Amino acid sequence: MSRTIPIDRFYGSLPNLLRKYEKYGRQDYFKGTTREQFLKWQKETRTLLTGLLGLDKMESCPLDPQVVERVELEDGIVREKVILQVEPECYMPVYILIPTGSGAKNRCFLAPPGHQGAGKYSVAGRWDIPAVADAIRRYNYDYGMMLAKAGYTAFCPDCRGFGERRDEGLRNDSESSFLNSTCYNLAHMAEAMGETVIGMCTWDLMRLIDYIYDRGQWDTRYLGCLGFSGGGMQTLWLSALDERVKLCVISGYLYGYRDSLLKLHGNCSCNYVPGLYEHLDMGDIASLIAPRPVLIQSCRDDHLNGERGLINVVEQLEIMRRAYQLFDREQFPLHDVREGDHCFHPDAVPQMIAQMEQFISEQS
Repeated sequence: MSRTIPIDRFYGSLPNLLRKYEKYGRQDYFKGTTREQFLKWQKETRTLLTGLLGLDKMESCPLDPQVVERVELEDGIVREKVILQVEPECYMPVYILIPTGSGAKNRCFLAPPGHQGAGKYSVAGRWDIPAVADAIRRYNYDYGMMLAKAGYTAFCPDCRGFGERRDEGLRNDSESSFLNSTCYNLAHMAEAMGETVIGMCTWDLMRLIDYIYDRGQWDTRYLGCLGFSGGGMQTLWLSALDERVKLCVISGYLYGYRDSLLKLHGNCSCNYVPGLYEHLDMGDIASLIAPRPVLIQSCRDDHLNGERGLINVVEQLEIMRRAYQLFDREQFPLHDVREGDHCFHPDAVPQMIAQMEQFISEQS
């Protein structure tokens, strides 16, 4: 005998919130027509986002870097593991993949991780861990190792809640806990303090750039950031707010908030910033990257695009293009469209990175 009763009609909140989104959303998009107006808007919008993300509450401190591991891998790559203090009593483990063949300063990339890959372990190509190997096969997740094999030094961090930075809810040895993150728990801790998960992740990547500059071993004129999925989210926010990133590759994370995060509201808590929809859409945030080179990679059938598919992506790209046109850089953003569902596709990325680097060189 059933212990419940069937419900014929539900009275949920989504229709009401969609109506409010249409009425109140995106009030602070760029409304000007000149480069000077855009630069003023860009500065003001970064200040706005600094407050919304809680970056103004982050606490600086000495990085106190500790190299705790150094392993020589195949293909002439050395993997260092470094622990950085990103805030007082808050530490970030980072794998650094260093190609050893070049005598000159290597160019370098930050390679933040996405979900379901155990943080830095998949990005850095830890095929020796069976659960990680499966994640790499599923998403082509070892893009940090891809960059290292292409000659770049790749910085593969554990972002907050991932890998060795999992919070109490997933601190056990099960495969599920190892692969996943505590973003949900972290959001509950952070938001009541006026902070956000993506704000913390953005701050930590900024501190990683500080370390790259402090160490002085790499060519920062072409410093890049590449990420897939949740790593693409981190790449988007970091590149929008920190001009030390000279070029970026955002894979599997560029679409309109209404379709992809309001209607698809079961996504990870790290995506959500209190008050954000009232001010901007994702394309507005991405336009803050202008005029620096950027590659957006999309999969045609990516479920995260929402019910309208690539149309939802193209609308945001058009917002970005209007910003780049003000700087006479109509060739950006580059857009690489692939078939299939949510996945990173490495095939053409090195060539497109080289194209963006050539552009930076010509502008110098």
